[in-house]
Amino acid sequence: MDLGTIIGLFLVTLLMVGAMALGVGVQVYIDFPSVLITIGGSISALLIAFKLEQMKNIFKYVGIAFKPHQYNIPVLIKTIVEYAIKARRDGILSLEQNVNQEENDFLRKGLSMAVDGSEPDSIRELLEIDMEQSLARHNGNADIFDTWAALAGSYGMLGTLIGLVAMLVNMSDPSSIGPAMAVALITTLYGSLIGNTIGTPIANILRIRAQDEALMKLLVIEGIISIQAGDNPRVLETKLLSFLPPSKRISQFD
Repeated sequence: MDLGTIIGLFLVTLLMVGAMALGVGVQVYIDFPSVLITIGGSISALLIAFKLEQMKNIFKYVGIAFKPHQYNIPVLIKTIVEYAIKARRDGILSLEQNVNQEENDFLRKGLSMAVDGSEPDSIRELLEIDMEQSLARHNGNADIFDTWAALAGSYGMLGTLIGLVAMLVNMSDPSSIGPAMAVALITTLYGSLIGNTIGTPIANILRIRAQDEALMKLLVIEGIISIQAGDNPRVLETKLLSFLPPSKRISQFD
């Protein structure tokens, strides 16, 4: 689990609920018509805006935000350099057994093409297409939450208008003004909460996860091309370590 994301969500919930409880109480902010307008309306609009197959996986995307796939880049660099040492010493065909044992799907795919003797330009092109399409899919999934944030805010304002109309129509009945005003204000509150605690933050973290994966794949591409070219493992390691911050650039040759 990503500790930062968990702590952030917990703190947001704690602070919001705590502030409500310290005021007039949480129960005042629970309004079913506002839920129907803001949450129900915005989610329904999402079904219009995106493909059903994307919407069916929305909980999967939330799971990625809270429990992402972890890429240990220093370990990956060490593995690629070890492959380079073996390939330079025994020939690239000696990596055939490593291909079958490699757990990283993208690295296994690249190694397999290199061992099969594919041209470097073809390997780079195919792997870059894979990387770019994966990044596009992940960004598209993040767009769902960005759109939800925008729609929730819009439906919150729509609920405010509905509540104001109901209030103005029934101005002669004082008992109806309170419920109508509650809908008018609480729908805006719900829209703001959805947009600023769920929609925008999750969209942002999903894009960060996508960039992490893209970085890993770019590193693998450079490693595979260098292995196939027979580059010096020390030179390859120096190249790959440049993907890391200076404080984490630890050479296995030192």
